[in-house]
Amino acid sequence: MTAPLAAPLPASPPAPAGLIKRFGLWAALAAMVAVLLLPTPADLPLAGHYMLAILAFAVIIWMTEALDYSVSAVVIGALMLFLLAYAPSAAKPGITTAMGTGASLGLALSGFANSAVALVAAACFIASAMTATGLDRRIALTVLSKVGAKTHHIVIGAMIVGFLLSFIVPSTTARVACLMPIMMGFVLAFNVDRKSRFAALLVITTAQTASIWNVGIKTAAAQNMVAIGFIEKQLGAQITWLEWFVAAAPFAALMTVALFFIMTRMMKPEMKEIAGGQETIRKQLQELGPMTMNQWKLLAIVLVLLGFWSTEKVLHSFDTTSTTIAAVALMLFPRIGVMDWKQSQKGFPWGTVVLFAVGISVGSALLQTKAAGWLAQLIVTNLGLQMASAFVILMLLSAFLIVIHLGFASATALASTMIPIIISVLSAVETPGINIVGMTMILQFVVSFGFILPVNAPQNMIAYGTDTFEARDFVRTGLVITVVATVLLVIFGLTYWPWMGLMVK
Repeated sequence: MTAPLAAPLPASPPAPAGLIKRFGLWAALAAMVAVLLLPTPADLPLAGHYMLAILAFAVIIWMTEALDYSVSAVVIGALMLFLLAYAPSAAKPGITTAMGTGASLGLALSGFANSAVALVAAACFIASAMTATGLDRRIALTVLSKVGAKTHHIVIGAMIVGFLLSFIVPSTTARVACLMPIMMGFVLAFNVDRKSRFAALLVITTAQTASIWNVGIKTAAAQNMVAIGFIEKQLGAQITWLEWFVAAAPFAALMTVALFFIMTRMMKPEMKEIAGGQETIRKQLQELGPMTMNQWKLLAIVLVLLGFWSTEKVLHSFDTTSTTIAAVALMLFPRIGVMDWKQSQKGFPWGTVVLFAVGISVGSALLQTKAAGWLAQLIVTNLGLQMASAFVILMLLSAFLIVIHLGFASATALASTMIPIIISVLSAVETPGINIVGMTMILQFVVSFGFILPVNAPQNMIAYGTDTFEARDFVRTGLVITVVATVLLVIFGLTYWPWMGLMVK
């Protein structure tokens, strides 16, 4: 008897224990008040001082998950609105009067005007369309039906599915949330113990593949859009989908190969082949029936969209955000589209969009109030980066990002906090010819290195929610994956990326 494809999974990462949440909230408030009570440095505007206090609050809240991410975004926005209202505008140094709520409201809501927010919202619509039509499940089952019944082949099939969906489902959480019930359906249908090494191998590999291809594909994750938004606004530069892919895909491809060998050796499955595995997969695929008209239409739309993404500035001048919004309009258009508005809103993560926008507002305000530049100068001075080589700067900042990611459960929050500071650090160094845009992009790759802890990313927590492995299994394999990623970072930082002119012009 064929097991159902769906298995009970948590809709979102489980909340931390109440004690940790209460401690995190009080610690965040105490840190903010402590920073506010410190004397304002002579070279830091008062508005920048207030933004550092808000940054301290935000970092602790996001690290401890003391508040739901969506709620934290509203609270942080309110703090920006009222605290900055009492500070003079940093953009007008000659004026000492408070800017008022009118000007501070503009700073608090500035992220909502960023084109990257529209792209993230549009990506959520695409993910909703995939779920509404069942196209993502069909793609996954079709690929897995071709790989054979050997356990290693099934793992390869799961990795191929994760790779393919990274192109057409621009949401890591949505991709993994789609794949986990399918993987668990296989585990149940194959009569494999949920706590077996094979089940753990399949589930962990699926989550880690998603994280790896967040690096390789610009549109695969929201945190990439954060970096792109800051690069476009602060540096006046654009990175096309193809430019990102050429820079990052070789790294992600090598990481994928390394992931396969790491996982199949550290989580060696009990059996070499699943008896009746192919028949089970084919039967589940047959139960879906033939491709529906909506699935065909959605497949055509996303393939055309992928074509526009990959040929930006080569065959046309339409940017990624514009073509994605146009695709969403087609998906919702009567007769032509694949879903109506009510269908698109089922489980739509508006909270994620709000968090994303407020995160950009925080980063933009850090830059506009000179707080990011002041912090950057401290970092540059204390680490001796003024005349350091691009490679040394890359390694030091990468190590910092890898360590600090251990405390974050959201790469989007991490990018919102750190990318503006990284841009300021790179702008403050005196290294001849340093490519600030290219270096920022490479360091954004590192932001996606959430390989070690289950709580480092929503996709990891979805995998952990299947109850197929212990946290220590994820940690010990994740540590090895992170070491390999760091080694590749060194190799690429010495060869491929300098050859491309991404580190020094």
